[in-house]
Amino acid sequence: MDDAWHTRPIADVYDALNTSETGLTAEEAGRRLERLGPNKVETEEGISPLRILAEQYSSALIWVLIVAAAVMALVGHTLDAGVILGVVVFITLFGFVQDYRAEQSIAALSELSTTHALARRGGEKSEIDARTVVPGDVLFVESGDIVPADARVVEESNLSVDESALTGESVGVSKEAGVVDAESALADRRNMVYKDTVVERGSARVVVVGTGSRTEIGRIATALEDAEERQTPFQAEMDRLGRIIAAGVVVIVTLIAVVELAIGDTEPLTVFLTAVGVAVSAVPEGLPAVVTLSLALGARRMAEKNALVRRLPIVEALGSVDVICTDKTGTLTEEEMTVTRIVAGRETVDVTGTGYDTEGEFLVDGESIGRERVVEVLRCGMLCNNVDVGTRDGERTYLGDPTEIALFVAARKAGFDRGDLDERFPRLGEVDFTSTRKRMTTLHETPDGGRVAYTKGAPETVLERCDRELVDGAVVELTDERREEIKARIESFAEDALRVMGFAYRPGPPAEASEELESELVFLGLQGMFDPPRPEVPGAIEACQNAGIDVVMITGDNAVTARAIGRKIGIDSPRVVTGPELDGTTDEELADLLEEVDVFARTTPEHKTRILRTLHSKGHTVAMTGDGVNDAPAVKNADVGIAMGIRGTDVTEQASDIVLLDDNFATIRDAVHGGRRIFDNVRKFVNYLLSGNGGEVTMIFTGSMAGFGLVITPIQILWINVVTDGVPALSLGVDPAAEDVLDRPPRPRGEGVITKRIVTSIVGISLFMTVCLLPLFTINFTGGLVPGWDLTGTPLGWTPPYEPSRELAQTMVFTGFVVMEIVRIQAIRFRYGLGLLSNRWLVLAVALTVSMQLLVLYTYAGQLLFGVEPLGLLHWAQIGVSALVFTLLMAVFVKVQDRYFERY
Repeated sequence: MDDAWHTRPIADVYDALNTSETGLTAEEAGRRLERLGPNKVETEEGISPLRILAEQYSSALIWVLIVAAAVMALVGHTLDAGVILGVVVFITLFGFVQDYRAEQSIAALSELSTTHALARRGGEKSEIDARTVVPGDVLFVESGDIVPADARVVEESNLSVDESALTGESVGVSKEAGVVDAESALADRRNMVYKDTVVERGSARVVVVGTGSRTEIGRIATALEDAEERQTPFQAEMDRLGRIIAAGVVVIVTLIAVVELAIGDTEPLTVFLTAVGVAVSAVPEGLPAVVTLSLALGARRMAEKNALVRRLPIVEALGSVDVICTDKTGTLTEEEMTVTRIVAGRETVDVTGTGYDTEGEFLVDGESIGRERVVEVLRCGMLCNNVDVGTRDGERTYLGDPTEIALFVAARKAGFDRGDLDERFPRLGEVDFTSTRKRMTTLHETPDGGRVAYTKGAPETVLERCDRELVDGAVVELTDERREEIKARIESFAEDALRVMGFAYRPGPPAEASEELESELVFLGLQGMFDPPRPEVPGAIEACQNAGIDVVMITGDNAVTARAIGRKIGIDSPRVVTGPELDGTTDEELADLLEEVDVFARTTPEHKTRILRTLHSKGHTVAMTGDGVNDAPAVKNADVGIAMGIRGTDVTEQASDIVLLDDNFATIRDAVHGGRRIFDNVRKFVNYLLSGNGGEVTMIFTGSMAGFGLVITPIQILWINVVTDGVPALSLGVDPAAEDVLDRPPRPRGEGVITKRIVTSIVGISLFMTVCLLPLFTINFTGGLVPGWDLTGTPLGWTPPYEPSRELAQTMVFTGFVVMEIVRIQAIRFRYGLGLLSNRWLVLAVALTVSMQLLVLYTYAGQLLFGVEPLGLLHWAQIGVSALVFTLLMAVFVKVQDRYFERY
């Protein structure tokens, strides 16, 4: 946008935009919309379906399978090649569907943020979609509206705009028509309003000068493109695992080829088939599908608890967070200011009731009093006030500044009616509140025809303009001793987390509304307002702290209020550090501060970003909340960026990983619980699938080195990996959380899914499966328990009473793997305190896979496709003995692991 709009006379602005006071015609607006594009900030576009599909083939594991299928096709095993390729297609389509659904969720979020605008088109007011606003449109904004575009103020009535989403300034900015100096900073351009800021009070007619990316907010959104795109630890680990497995396949296949071709006398075709078997057995084909589904289910559960996940892998990352940096207003508190204490006539009065409820009492020492003792200070609070009662989202509500709403509601508790007061005390003029003046004054006519001025503002500012006070209906001198008493009362209010306003009046003031009214005032009293913590927040913070998560509150409030709120909700920081103090610290000093300080006050978004970077440098995994546009860079660069769905801006939502639909800190706690549950489940099925793959690789490699050739075929391995292992693994994704999931510390930042314990588990299970299954192959292939020969050339050991064959031996190993999955599942789940029946989906999955294995064994189609033989009772007895030995070995092994490794 043109930075000179604020310097031009309004007539020049109309001429430059080729518009007028009557606005654009519908036809001209349509032409401009077609030429300039919609009025929306061009944040990152969603990924196209074609790109999502292509990304499914970026995994090294997928390419191992594709190469294996090609080798099978080249050696003439087209059926096996077709099955392998079918598995590849299934895996990639499953991943595509889940990722595409995630992108659709992002699109749905964008639709939720659509707003409307009141424009003058063709000389008539019309409500239009804010995305169709164009430069030259004449718009009308009023209290409670979100400004749809950057615009120049043409005329206004008591207009104040909350620009905190853009500038970080928490106090509303008064706006006015006129011309501003060219050198004025953005926050000082009082004749401009900006996209996505909020009208706190008043109304205005404005002419649009910039839309979409040509707005101030659009510039910030463009700057976000430079923010680092962070890969979650889990994504990085899965990528690393894929590369390790692919490299391992190459090494093992090469070793087998060298041994068999250079030293042994095995046929080249058999070597090729063995190599393919190793490749297929090494790849956990079901892992991508299981991971994606588990994260998707976790995201769905979180959405049911008001946390909208925009990136699936972040669900896992949330479970590893050890620091949460959170805003105060609206996240830890209700964002409904409530007057809870009044000072009037030298006594303190407690006020009951919360929020916008007009039911309440006035108490002194617990006894109810009449309104007469607080009537003057409450009347001042309602008359010197610009709150409107109107409609928002179809419901009647208060429109205006939260502080003024609190004063308005307190007066209504005393029976005051705004219409009646306006009739009896009509307003003659106003001296606006500004961040510099820190006070506001209104001039009124009295019922007897005289005049009175009412002033409210920061208590110190109001007090210094008073020379008298009202006590028991009489005006008396305000002594220095009384001033000190009032200042002490103000300090005590602040220590109780109350925001304090001072009130005064001037009888018989000048007739013109100017700052001359604000002298020789009579002090009326104080009103202390409290933004109560959400009732569920203290418990949520305690749960996070018990889980080893440090909760850091970063707020724009003053230090006294921040400390008081922190104590009420359970963040008892030994000290409070303010923004100016942060500016005076080095990075090393800030790092030391963050080890002991949990409350930061009077901060800016830049301070948030610096705190985040320092925490990262200390090795922490950080979740960061934000709502304003200038919070977006910090939110995007956090390990888990969390945007506010109610108060948040479009840009911040697009920069985030998670959007809190209720702006509630307790939702973050629930998300952490869900994240840890998901991570535990990911570890379970990674252990489960990789130990199965390890057993297959070890079995094939050992059989090959022993001269047996293929002990299990590639198509049988695919059946195990995708179906009889894959289906139970899917059910592990919905395993219930361990009871102590929030009672253990977060895992270290560098610790991944695969720990030393899991590595030993995978190795141990692989070896035990080989030890238990290889004898099954030997007996049913060579006819003896030991593949040795005595002097007569017959096999040693027990000889089965049936004809051995390779096909039968492969069937025994094939079925043995399936049976042992039940033992493996419970051995892996045991350390999480979960019984076999705690997950009904797992029970059904095991029953289903056993049934499917029986269909393969005892149907003609299954026997033909998988090359198996039907098993008799003697065969099942052998498998049962093997499974029992495996169970005993696993029981001993788990006990040994518990001695040397952490439980999780």
